[in-house]
Amino acid sequence: MMYPKPHQIQFKKVGQPAEGYISIAEFEDVIPFVVKRTFWTYYTPENVIRGRHAHHQTEQVLIAVAGRITVRTESVSGEMHEFLLDSPDMGVYIPPDCWHTMQYSHNAVQMVFASTHYDEQDYIRDYETFQKLRK
Repeated sequence: MMYPKPHQIQFKKVGQPAEGYISIAEFEDVIPFVVKRTFWTYYTPENVIRGRHAHHQTEQVLIAVAGRITVRTESVSGEMHEFLLDSPDMGVYIPPDCWHTMQYSHNAVQMVFASTHYDEQDYIRDYETFQKLRK
């Protein structure tokens, strides 16, 4: 199956500065998969780089609901991208077989929508193993 490349997603944003905003993730329109798991990370020190893995099957969308997150991706073809998430109406799609890292501002809260339930066997945690997928 061919998956889209990592890319930024713009969520619908409703409201105005005087009242505040709401952002909407309609899964059949914006999220390109059925969500089976949602999780969030927070209180990550700025000097810590999280992620450092890929997935065999799982697709994800990452959102910075607060703070700032720098997301770096590397596909099995070697193509690299960097995304800055600093607004809760923006997300990043991460396809399977895509190495990714995240670095957070001190106040960042990241929400993740995932296409699968947690399965440790789905993770590629060793970078050398990930690089062998190119061959």
